[in-house]
Amino acid sequence: MTYLLIVLGILVLPLLAQFYITFTYKKYLKIDSKSNISGFETARKILDSNGLNEIHIVATSGMLTDHYDPSRNVIRLSNDIFDKNTISSISVAAHECGHALQKRDGYIPMKIRSFLVPIVNFSNRIAYIILILGFLLEYVGLIEIAIILMSTGVIFQLITLPVEIDASLRAKKELIKLNLITDDENDKVKNVLTAAALTYVAGLLASILELLRLILIVNGRRD
Repeated sequence: MTYLLIVLGILVLPLLAQFYITFTYKKYLKIDSKSNISGFETARKILDSNGLNEIHIVATSGMLTDHYDPSRNVIRLSNDIFDKNTISSISVAAHECGHALQKRDGYIPMKIRSFLVPIVNFSNRIAYIILILGFLLEYVGLIEIAIILMSTGVIFQLITLPVEIDASLRAKKELIKLNLITDDENDKVKNVLTAAALTYVAGLLASILELLRLILIVNGRRD
């Protein structure tokens, strides 16, 4: 029963989180911001007011594909965020600027996350190969090694969570400071930023449950 609940959690949590952020994103994508500026203009104002004039802002395809690329000093905003003047547009654009501010300030969790990226990517690739071999050869030791390697991904997600939350806090602070949102828009912006953070929470919980599932399998094979 415990095993089934864990598997259910692994499958359901990310789906619920994705549904919630998509629903919230689309809801506030239909509500114009009172500042009447686009996501691009929002990002440009935040960056310029913080002396980050050298950061470029470009449009990219897809939905919720927005991100800050610190290696190229570029903020990429999906077309709906880049062009439109909605609550979702200014919220997401401001959030990505929050990451740029983190880099400027030398935000430690962001530095740690950047350092871990190549390590985690390598560990995950190797982990799944070892995991498959462990099951095929029915060798518990290999499965245990895979679990250890996969735990680096959980550590990465643990560090990512405060990075994302901090970026959202910075985003809202900048929007208020620059008078880009009104008092009655505060909660709407907060809803968009909170929905985004919940996807990382759900991802973290799902990864922890996956590790727990594998640990239960190992313990069962030992018995």
